[in-house]
Amino acid sequence: MSTNESTGSKLRERYQKKMLEIRGAFDSGASGAATIAARSKAIDELASGLWAEEVQRDRRLATGIALVAIGGYGRGQLFPYSDVDLLFLLDGRLAEKDVKDAIRRVNQDMWDSGIRISPATRKLAECERFDEENAEFAVSLMDHRQLTGDALLYRKLATVTIPRLLQREQKGLMARLTELTRARHAKYGDTLFHLEPNIKDCPGGLRDIHVCSWMTLLRGTGSDTASRVVGNGNVEEDSEFSKAVEFLWLVRCFLHYRHQRDDNSLDWQAQDAAAAAGVGMDGAVPPNADAAYWMRFYFRHARRIERRVSQMMGETPLDKPRLKLLGLRRERRTEPLQQGFRVERGRIVLDALVDDGSGAPAHDPAQDPDVVLDVFESMARTGCTLGEEAEQRLLLALPILSAHLEEGPALWQHLQRILTGRYAGDALRTMHVLGVLELLIPEFHGIDALVIRDAYHRYTVDEHTFVLIDTLHGLESAQEGPMAEWAAQFGRLLRELPHPGLLYLAALMHDTGKGRSTDDHAKESMTMARGVLERLELDSYESDLVSSLIENHLEMSLAMRRDIFDRQTVRAFAGKVQTPEALRMLALFTYADINAVHPDALTPWKAENLWRLYIATSNYLDRNVDEDRVGAQEESELVHRVSALLPGQKAAVAEYLDGFPERYVLTRTPEQIRANFQRFQRFSEDAVQLDFRYAPGVSELTLVTPDRALLFANMTGALAAWGMNIVTADAFSNRHGVVVDSFRFTDSFRTLEMNASEHETFVKSVHEVMTGALSVEKLLSGRRRGRRKVPKVVVESRIEFDDAASSHSTLLEVVAQDTTGLLHALSLTLARQNCNIEVALVDTEGETAIDVFYLTRKGAKLNQDEERALREALLRAIEENARS
Repeated sequence: MSTNESTGSKLRERYQKKMLEIRGAFDSGASGAATIAARSKAIDELASGLWAEEVQRDRRLATGIALVAIGGYGRGQLFPYSDVDLLFLLDGRLAEKDVKDAIRRVNQDMWDSGIRISPATRKLAECERFDEENAEFAVSLMDHRQLTGDALLYRKLATVTIPRLLQREQKGLMARLTELTRARHAKYGDTLFHLEPNIKDCPGGLRDIHVCSWMTLLRGTGSDTASRVVGNGNVEEDSEFSKAVEFLWLVRCFLHYRHQRDDNSLDWQAQDAAAAAGVGMDGAVPPNADAAYWMRFYFRHARRIERRVSQMMGETPLDKPRLKLLGLRRERRTEPLQQGFRVERGRIVLDALVDDGSGAPAHDPAQDPDVVLDVFESMARTGCTLGEEAEQRLLLALPILSAHLEEGPALWQHLQRILTGRYAGDALRTMHVLGVLELLIPEFHGIDALVIRDAYHRYTVDEHTFVLIDTLHGLESAQEGPMAEWAAQFGRLLRELPHPGLLYLAALMHDTGKGRSTDDHAKESMTMARGVLERLELDSYESDLVSSLIENHLEMSLAMRRDIFDRQTVRAFAGKVQTPEALRMLALFTYADINAVHPDALTPWKAENLWRLYIATSNYLDRNVDEDRVGAQEESELVHRVSALLPGQKAAVAEYLDGFPERYVLTRTPEQIRANFQRFQRFSEDAVQLDFRYAPGVSELTLVTPDRALLFANMTGALAAWGMNIVTADAFSNRHGVVVDSFRFTDSFRTLEMNASEHETFVKSVHEVMTGALSVEKLLSGRRRGRRKVPKVVVESRIEFDDAASSHSTLLEVVAQDTTGLLHALSLTLARQNCNIEVALVDTEGETAIDVFYLTRKGAKLNQDEERALREALLRAIEENARS
């Protein structure tokens, strides 16, 4: 054995001994920072010692070459099994062949020591070159320090070559870093909330910390590694960011030692072990803390890091080609000026503090709840992001916002606009990170970063919720791939919803119950949602719709595990949803819920089954509503619930309900039925009782009146004369000739939206038509019809009769092009054919009108001759209406 071999062996033995000491110190409680610094120092000693042997062997190596630590090693942050980036820097006077053997021996000795070394040999001039397609080397040079060798040569690298490179290529490097980071995030679905994350490469991982450091250096605001890792100037946030960095350092050391290799996967077994050991929790582990509890610490730290890197990337100036390449939205839309803030290059910038000169503290828009909610509405609508300075001010303003936040309808209007914005998911994530979402809905806090272990679930509960909302909004635009056809199909369903905001609200709240220990999270979520709905002051119809959707949000998935072609399956499922609107919402919700479980969970086959179940249930709801009716003598729970609201009037209530289809009772709340009953009691004052509820999207008009000829036709005619487009309607009558008709319609010409004073005129004219004081024909003739739009899809008229659907009525189903006045034309024809409408269910799907009527003629079903005559008359009416 030569002297050099003996020295090298001793160096390796010393290194191995040092590694054991570092491991022992870690097991005894050393920090991650101390551990990675200690390994870096141990490698320094080994590499320097090995190189000293080579210099001793060949004195020509004493000058003209320097050993430089770069990358993670250059930062002095070597994790237990990380590889080592080592640069052999040449000044050009030494030829590579003169140093090749020495470099090979050093590398081999390090490999023999169990070190995965990534060596590079470059001349000084080569270090100044920048290849955008291979930016990794230039990036690795940003973290550098000399190990040994020619100090003058290293000084040239550190003080001339690298600064010149970074100054000249600053924009290119910033852009490339942004591209690489976005691509890496996309690989992980652009979310950090994976149930088994990779703590180095996932969003919010260690690589993002490095990106923050590099960008800080490129901006010229942090020259040394330590200052680059931390600072953005906010002391509190910088402190939290430092804690997050320390936490991830510690966890990665833990994983390396546990896996005994450079494996950064935080799998379930590792989570169990980390939770049991209380890794990174500073002894704050509560008794019986499980992995889910520990993972919340991980996610909250990772979220802080992801937030910082997103902010820094957002501030990176990019040229238009790169913006297009990255698919960024921030230059696509220009926003009008808003009170308290503006949008600059896709970033929200809050106005400066306003000083009115009175000596009072200056007003900060960040402390104004309306401005703050407008900010998030803008983000949800356009996809713009929050500027760093704005984010800091919002964080500081949270206590004041909490004290001044109003609830009720005003808050619901803000929240509804956020939820229905195309980029609602991103806006909600930002609100969640800043704590604003929990200010509005404290119930959401329970599922913050909550892990529910399931072999098929990919995300935490809160992220699953946001992905679900993303999926629903994704249906609004064309998609590619195997799901494109079904996305388009369900997208049409989404556009037909009269109250999409209610669907999104239900989506936001549907899993909040998972934050509590309960066997039935759907029921618990519904209970928690009730409190939110009360605070938002939604009316009973809307509240019941949201509550029902949350409570039944698993029912469609469960039904799909049965034979969906079995009528009993459909009947049972229909009993759960009860109404077409609830069915549509649940179908859309289930589609998005499955997709938000796992990227591969929703397949075309599953989407097709979902659609088939939706169609079968929709048909069932339309064709069986007339069969079951309320009896006067029945002691049903529904009758009791209504009677309980009207003390002492149980018999009168029972008589009122006698003969109504059960659907009428099932689809209305006891409060609504009480209101209708009270309108019925006012017949002596006015036999035409109208209840009008205006809403910007879909308004509703309910009529309670004694049955008579042309009732339905006159009502539809009055609405058509005002240009209202009826989207849904139903009509019921009891055994004593009391009719309850409800029409939900959109305001085609925005007459009611633009002129609040017209509301009263509208209701008055409808009332006059219904009392006979005003001819519906006169009203119709007084309104000029606008030019009809050319339909995108031509719907062929179809008329079907079903004599078996009801024991006492004939079912008529009309499918036709949805045109203004169609329902009036149909109902007028029915009246002229002496048909009595027992029940009417009016619906539209895109440009298709699907109207179902249960008819009698002189109290009996229609015979075949009557059906034949009615079919011809209806077809003529549809054609004439289309031409008019």
